[in-house]
Amino acid sequence: MSVFLGEFSHSLDDRGRLSLPKKIREELKSVEIVLTRGFETCIFGYQKSTWLDDTKKQLEIPVFEERGRNLRRFTFSAAVPAELDKLGRVLIPGNLKEYAGIKNEVMVIGAGDHFEIWDSKKWKEYQKTINPTI
Repeated sequence: MSVFLGEFSHSLDDRGRLSLPKKIREELKSVEIVLTRGFETCIFGYQKSTWLDDTKKQLEIPVFEERGRNLRRFTFSAAVPAELDKLGRVLIPGNLKEYAGIKNEVMVIGAGDHFEIWDSKKWKEYQKTINPTI
């Protein structure tokens, strides 16, 4: 099982691609990943196999429950399969960049079973809510 750790400052290139940090790439078992809307306006990135395992858990919540429908709609409607190129770059889709408020400067953070892509300023603001000493 991969465990994503760390915090990395990066920039998107002129085509909207993100070069994933080496430590994140080393945890990926393949070039296939899934990107989707995350909570707190960031982008979640999953190794494809982990994504498939996690979706099984989400689908256990019955569609007859509002919580199950909302989670499915939020997560699956924005999910896109993606592949890393030979240089470890991934194209960030426009709808996800817009959702996360990403312009150019990003923070890629390890979050255990997945990684997250944040607009750098939003990440700094969010950190203050989880650690008031920052």
